[in-house]
Amino acid sequence: MTEAFVSLATTDDYARGANVLGKSLKRSGTTRKSVIMITKNLSSHTKEELAKNWDEMIDITELNSHDKERLAVLERPELGCTFTKLRAWTLTQFKKCVFLDADTMVLQNVDDLFDREELSAAPDVGWPDCFNSGVFVFKPSQDTYVKLLEFAKKVGSFDGGDQGLLNDFFGDWATKGSSHRLPFVYNMVANITYSYTPAFMRYGQNVKIVHFLGAVKPWHHYFDDSTGKVKKLTSGGLAASDVFAKMWWDMFKATGDSYKDSQSGQTGPASWQNWDQARVVYTDRRERWEKGTPDYTGEDRFDNILSHMKSMMITTTDTTAATTTSTTTPPATTTTGISTTSATTTTTSATTTTTSATTTTISATTTTSAVKETKE
Repeated sequence: MTEAFVSLATTDDYARGANVLGKSLKRSGTTRKSVIMITKNLSSHTKEELAKNWDEMIDITELNSHDKERLAVLERPELGCTFTKLRAWTLTQFKKCVFLDADTMVLQNVDDLFDREELSAAPDVGWPDCFNSGVFVFKPSQDTYVKLLEFAKKVGSFDGGDQGLLNDFFGDWATKGSSHRLPFVYNMVANITYSYTPAFMRYGQNVKIVHFLGAVKPWHHYFDDSTGKVKKLTSGGLAASDVFAKMWWDMFKATGDSYKDSQSGQTGPASWQNWDQARVVYTDRRERWEKGTPDYTGEDRFDNILSHMKSMMITTTDTTAATTTSTTTPPATTTTGISTTSATTTTTSATTTTTSATTTTISATTTTSAVKETKE
């Protein structure tokens, strides 16, 4: 039996993130299969794009918690459909899987995650005794799937989404030992609200997976085709968060096979090459630091390196001033109730072609006044 990275797309909006995630996995040189679970809500065009960037697509039936009251606490009613993530446990054709939310992006090879056991995950930044369910290692099992659904019916989720449910179901995660606790670099939050700048300066070069938490995702910002820069909805934040937004857009717009497998010399978009170079430069300079000649306030600061990258790549703008070539509006999400019956899946092998990806600008679906950093 094989092992696989697994993600989920229930709307065209989140499928944009899934497309970049699939590309970033291929660029990392992974030897594992990439599998995307999809629902009937996706358009034909979205499915075609996903087929280019994932090895396998699996049609599943959507689940929904219908827990509007608790989801209202998070001010994120759309998270109810994340219960569909539980379908991942029905993928018993794989012996072990790593689940990655569609709003994550892989910067380095993370195949070593398959050495971990179920349930391995990184602490959640909002409550570190809970794990964040955006990245976790699990073993598909029909028995576990049925137990999860029964647990959902009897106990529910304390936050209305999959994270609350999974933390209660795998309730011993916090006390089970370090082997089940992933380092933060495997699920690093790319938002200033949750980022500790000095720590990022020290450890940022080791980041393996970036997680774009919150209601506003990279694809909700504007991209200026004339300048090649991202026009963000909001100002401020870590230089790194802006760099990651630019990297997301560059990967989104990358065509052909240029982004695949960095180990073969195909290093992808310029921003990704800049990130790789910043990591190398920082590592070299840390060796100089260890020899007793650091420049803590000058060029050796990792955030100074990133600030330079940011100035080359990012523009902050009022959304009303952004110029777009076209806009995309995500479709409404259809939901179904929870059932303990086995999931019926239809597998479609994805053909990886080198046709050009769509490079039109995506308009923002939220306004700056409505932005609030919350869980996802």
